[in-house]
Amino acid sequence: MITIRPFKPEDWDALCRIHDAARPDELKGSCDPRAFVPLSQEPEAEELRKSTILVAEEGDEVVGFSAVDGDYLGWLYVHPNHYHNGIGRKLLQNSLLLVPGQAWTIVLSENKPAIALYQSEGFCETSRFEGDNEGYPCTCLRMKRQPA
Repeated sequence: MITIRPFKPEDWDALCRIHDAARPDELKGSCDPRAFVPLSQEPEAEELRKSTILVAEEGDEVVGFSAVDGDYLGWLYVHPNHYHNGIGRKLLQNSLLLVPGQAWTIVLSENKPAIALYQSEGFCETSRFEGDNEGYPCTCLRMKRQPA
């Protein structure tokens, strides 16, 4: 059974493990794999720590996490061993309860599973732009949740 709960400081190592296992899948097809940076070395990790973080637990194991900063859903990762079990959807749905306005996110253009998940929860692409991950070019989609 999956439980969604608020982040505790002792969850940090689990978040790093989840991010580092899932990030290569996120980059696949969108960005050079050399753009991978472990979460413990990621400059944006400070932004993550300032966000409201939720974790997904299966038993006593943290298997996924999401983070919200205002209307921005900036982080959503599930460990690859737990893909296709509805964990990402549960994290997304619980995260949306924390958003005061119209939620938005940024997704890499070839991250088809993430795009499909967001679309299934009412997000639509609002713009496409060229960005970079650690100096490697990529195409990003800005997606916004449409009002119910």
